[in-house]
Amino acid sequence: MKKLLTIFTPTYNRSFCLVNCYVSLLRQTSNDFCWLIIDDGSTDNTKELVEGWIRENKIQIHYHWQENKGMHGAHNTAYELIDTELNVCIDSDDYMPDDAVEKIKNFWEKYGSANVSGIIGLDANTDNEIIGTKLPVTVKTSTLFNLYNHHGVTGDKKLVYRTELSKQYPYPLFENEKYVGLAYKYFMLDQDYEMLLMNEVLCNVEYLQDGSSLNMFHQYRKNPKGFAFYRKELMKLPFASLSFKFRQAIHYVSSSLFIKNKRFISEAPYRGLTITAIPFGALLYLYIVSKTKTALT
Repeated sequence: MKKLLTIFTPTYNRSFCLVNCYVSLLRQTSNDFCWLIIDDGSTDNTKELVEGWIRENKIQIHYHWQENKGMHGAHNTAYELIDTELNVCIDSDDYMPDDAVEKIKNFWEKYGSANVSGIIGLDANTDNEIIGTKLPVTVKTSTLFNLYNHHGVTGDKKLVYRTELSKQYPYPLFENEKYVGLAYKYFMLDQDYEMLLMNEVLCNVEYLQDGSSLNMFHQYRKNPKGFAFYRKELMKLPFASLSFKFRQAIHYVSSSLFIKNKRFISEAPYRGLTITAIPFGALLYLYIVSKTKTALT
């Protein structure tokens, strides 16, 4: 029988922590899921580890290895392969509470429809403390953008999407770069759909020292084309405020300086806003250079 949910995990040389995710999936009170592991070019023993779990045959596991493309490239591959109604990403250093799949299943069966793009749930740390704020109890549906920019929500949240929608807006791949902001896809979907709000913890998060969330300055400098694309697309959002678009313009200018793009003004969706942002973008560029100089020399 086809499962309702695909839990997909992009991983790169994380065999040392991937077992925590696996064990949490073994404990799920509902088995209406399959686990898709996208191995983004690991050189450790991830393949052998996962093959052992597949032989155990305790849960349904699909394993796919690819040349390293970065997190967004792994997401692209996952969305190409997923064939269940819903999907959720659980990173290799995270794990799910025992009843997370059951809660998703019950909530979707009760409230889910083609009128929404999915479910927004909560992330918690390993002490089960909510990351940031809870979701507003007076709001039943919202776009992800409005949740953060109008309802005052903070902190990472867990996103469960309808697969037919998450296949849209694939992330672009840039030569010699490995990063594009994942929110690009989410904000694109925000233009047509809201999401159901579910004030339940669906994922426990551990921020490791080598995790991408703690290396943003280095990501910024090493992937300027990806960042420039991301900021330019966010500037185009029809529902975004002028102040939001101006912040994106500042980052767009900074990333354009890193790639020495002399056409960045003519390529900007809002040229006047971009010209105004140039001095601020230049300062951001210099700040990032100073912060990353030691690591890149």
